[in-house]
Amino acid sequence: MKKEYSTIPPSMAKMETYGFSWMDFVTAIPSPLFVVTSYKSNGKPNACLQSWACFNGGPKGFYAILSSVNKSGHLYQTVKEKGEVVLNFPSADIYELCTDTITNNGFDDDEITLSGLTVEKASTVNAPRIKECFLCLESRFLWEREIVEGNNGVLMCFEVINICIDEAHLNERYGENGYLYNVHYPVNPENYNGKSHDYIAILQKFRDMGEY
Repeated sequence: MKKEYSTIPPSMAKMETYGFSWMDFVTAIPSPLFVVTSYKSNGKPNACLQSWACFNGGPKGFYAILSSVNKSGHLYQTVKEKGEVVLNFPSADIYELCTDTITNNGFDDDEITLSGLTVEKASTVNAPRIKECFLCLESRFLWEREIVEGNNGVLMCFEVINICIDEAHLNERYGENGYLYNVHYPVNPENYNGKSHDYIAILQKFRDMGEY
């Protein structure tokens, strides 16, 4: 039997949602995790652990759409100033170091180095790469949109102009050494008791659909 929810369930009425919709927690749809890096106006590397994004392209290009960039944060500021970033994808072995960028976020900080990671020069944009990340997408800002008027988070679109990927991941980018996903506080709205857990997930292949 399926349940339907168009208004917040009674069990979640007093839940602290930290600016998210209650529907985020009921659906708990996974989103890839990555670190967006750029240069602040003082030349110091900026690093922002990010999720809530999608990637798609066509004959004219490949694009990264970040759906929740805080207008009060360093990432938004550096994008508006520089217009170039790198999206760095970590594997599980360096995830904890990537989370340290959340606390090492002073304007005068080299947020990459302070977190125990290594700054690497990008090939095509004026933004730092994280050497330890297995995939780096060098990207240029295209446009931004408010999803809802007055929201502090905006949707930003970037064009990927260069891909840097470790040779070891050319044949396999999934499993324990591949992409990480943010599973954001899944809640059972029928019996929520005021507590939930955040999860980091990996992607396992399910079925080979054949060559094409």
